[in-house]
Amino acid sequence: MNAKKEPIEDINDDIKITDHEQEFETSADETPVDEETPASSPTEDNQLEQDFLKLKDDYIRLYAEMENMKKRAHTETEKTIKFAISSFAKELLGVADNLERAIAAMAENKDSCQELLQGVELTQNELTKVFAKFGIKRFNHMGEKFDPNFERVVQEVPNPDVESGTILSELQAGYTIHDRILREAMVIVAK
Repeated sequence: MNAKKEPIEDINDDIKITDHEQEFETSADETPVDEETPASSPTEDNQLEQDFLKLKDDYIRLYAEMENMKKRAHTETEKTIKFAISSFAKELLGVADNLERAIAAMAENKDSCQELLQGVELTQNELTKVFAKFGIKRFNHMGEKFDPNFERVVQEVPNPDVESGTILSELQAGYTIHDRILREAMVIVAK
């Protein structure tokens, strides 16, 4: 393989430099002239420092505010998730009440309704387990002093044996959901 070498042409002859490029080349070749920048005055330095400190303070405040917003949003989300079933749970409380009434009615006729009574009690136990799973608890303050946060007085009955305001009986059970009142108990108290 005997290759013949051709002479290389000078490519620089074909390239034309525009005026703009020449200006760029000449300005790049020139050394920059040392121009003295006027020294900033103490008042300007002081003003810049004050501006910087103000911006830094604003940044810190905004950052803290954003962190607080994140925490509040997280707390609100947790509450929403926790108490989202409240209205549904209130509707189920009527079912729990009816099961209690059925058990109380069948307790009087145990012999004739024994199997039915067992079935209703099993249903009530299952409902109680579901309530516990979702943080719903029944409270009973029988024999204790009336608390307007938990109970609603339906009737006052004179009773010299106990102190006035003591809960004598419960007409409707009270429930909480995650330590928040779901439904007040309806009670009869001593006068």
